[in-house]
Amino acid sequence: MLKKGSKLYSILTGSCPKCHEESMYVNNNPYRLSQIFKMHERCSNCNTKYKIEPSFFYGAMYVSYGVGIAFAVAAFVISFLIIGTSLTSAFIAIVATMILFMPVIIRLSRNIWINFFIKYEPRQIKGQLE
Repeated sequence: MLKKGSKLYSILTGSCPKCHEESMYVNNNPYRLSQIFKMHERCSNCNTKYKIEPSFFYGAMYVSYGVGIAFAVAAFVISFLIIGTSLTSAFIAIVATMILFMPVIIRLSRNIWINFFIKYEPRQIKGQLE
């Protein structure tokens, strides 16, 4: 299911959206909060520039809202509908989920955002400029 060449591969792995060969992030662990936003300037394989323009990733905030809603709905469904907790407990589960998964949501949102604008091109020559 997760094969190179799919948008889903790049989104879930945080790899370069153009060649899928390198991670966009300096540290792959989103829970290293001091480095959550630190990205390589360019891909060392295909030379793709990740920050297409200044403030490029501000658009990821809009994606983050949708991803956060998806996590909140999942927390509600699991806690209230499947486990059968009270509404108060379900609300606490939603808040806990949002806090716990905040770094993952941030990274997923950035990955989704950049994949809107850059498509996969498997045959990129190392060092080739865009």
